[in-house]
Amino acid sequence: MGAVDYEGSRLWGRGRMYTCPYCGLPQDRVLTLEQDWVLLEPGVDVLAHLVPAEHRWIVLSDGRVTVYGVCPPVATQRCRVEHRLTCAAQPLPDLWPWLTAMRAENARRAQRSESGEAQEGPCEGPREIGFPDAG
Repeated sequence: MGAVDYEGSRLWGRGRMYTCPYCGLPQDRVLTLEQDWVLLEPGVDVLAHLVPAEHRWIVLSDGRVTVYGVCPPVATQRCRVEHRLTCAAQPLPDLWPWLTAMRAENARRAQRSESGEAQEGPCEGPREIGFPDAG
C-alpha cells in the first residue's frame, strides 16, 4: 500500500513534498503506521464514502496515515487519497473489478443489440463475481 521513494524525486519545501515523476505535480510524502511512505494528493480531503475502502487514508493525531477500510464508513469521516489515483499521466487502477466486469458485459450486450442478435431475456451479469465491497 505504501509508495516507493522514486529515485530522482525532488524535495520540495519542508521536506514533505515530492514531484510526481509522471506528471510533475507536487505530492505529499506521508509516513504510514507501518513505517512506510505513501504519496498523497496535496490539499485533498474528501468524505470517506466516496473512496474505495482500500484507498482511504485517514490522518492520525501524530500525523501518520493509515488505510480506513471500515465498511460502511462513518458518514462524516474524511480521508486523503493517493496521488496515483488522481495523476492524469498514470492509468487509473481497477478500483471496483465487479463494476469493470459489468461495464464490459454491457458493452458486449450493446454490441449484440446493434448487430441484431436476439437476446434471451435480461443479462444476469458475470457469475464469477461476488457482491461488491463498495464501501
